[in-house]
Amino acid sequence: MSALLEVPLRDGVQQLGLSLSDEQIAQLMAFLDLLQKWNKVYNLTSVRDPQEMLTHHLLDSLAAVTPLVRHLEGTGLPAPKLLDVGSGGGLPAVVFAICLPQLDVSCVDTVGKKVAFIQQAAAALRLRNLHGIQSRVEQLSQQYDVVSCRAFAALQDFTAWSAQTLKADGIWLAMKAKRPDDELALLPATVQVLSIEPLQVPGLDAERCIVWMRHQTS
Repeated sequence: MSALLEVPLRDGVQQLGLSLSDEQIAQLMAFLDLLQKWNKVYNLTSVRDPQEMLTHHLLDSLAAVTPLVRHLEGTGLPAPKLLDVGSGGGLPAVVFAICLPQLDVSCVDTVGKKVAFIQQAAAALRLRNLHGIQSRVEQLSQQYDVVSCRAFAALQDFTAWSAQTLKADGIWLAMKAKRPDDELALLPATVQVLSIEPLQVPGLDAERCIVWMRHQTS
């Protein structure tokens, strides 16, 4: 599978304007192999076709890397910490960990087999900055600079459940398909929407966006 999909992966990375090393490309391909292998047993994703995994999962997650980098550069933090909520098969968390070695990435999920997959990916890909946590996000006490999710829950639930894990000056990064106007209307006054950033995913003819949010300050 890797040999066939490496060319479209490199093309997609180039279209997204990312500068990744050969080692990082190899890690992304190895992650795709792991995802396909473990998916047969653990049902990590409903997507089964390797080509669809490339576009719908890998390139979809890679599309959020440049916006995340832009935010992190604006903070000036030397060693930022990110929590990915409901990571499932490690998307976008593993992709973030591969592309941004300076970023400490933790994935929280209630399902043990999904956390086991994250830990296996961290070991197999030699990602010291990737960690799996089995827990409900509401029970976590550690705080993070960025709290992310992808296809996890409605925005009001995501922000409510993870509010205590986001630092006072931290930011929520919620990956969505089309602009979630209904969900935005239900956000409480304690959450401030900073922007809704459209994403272009190579090879995917579908709407994608990031909703950036933070704690509302008085």
